[in-house]
Amino acid sequence: MSRWCAWGWGAMVAVMWLGLTASAEQTTPRAAAAKLKNPVASNAASIATGQQLYQKYCRFCHGATGRGDSPSAPKDMKPSNLADATWDRGSTDGEIFVVIQEGAGPDYKMKGLKGKVSDQDTWHLVNYVRSLGGVAK
Repeated sequence: MSRWCAWGWGAMVAVMWLGLTASAEQTTPRAAAAKLKNPVASNAASIATGQQLYQKYCRFCHGATGRGDSPSAPKDMKPSNLADATWDRGSTDGEIFVVIQEGAGPDYKMKGLKGKVSDQDTWHLVNYVRSLGGVAK
């Protein structure tokens, strides 16, 4: 008797279902991003570090207060207001992390910072963006 017969059809179906479930999860990056947990405590030091990084990388478009109102932003884009209650690309720490790292799709006018800032510094940016008073965790 083959191993497949010894396992039975139920076990084979379960293995196939698990494989399909795993592949479905891999195809939904937003769901995966939402599950990322911020390993950096949101404290005064982290927020200050995030603010310095924000001034260097984000202020040009999002403005000094994060409201998306910088006069320096390119004319063909409307930067997101990071201090309001509507975040279209997700509001978990993980989703914010992924947008900062990868950029804002689908046309990616906002370029990601991957390769420019470390993961640790990206988490500091997440903590700073949260401090602007936008959508709650």
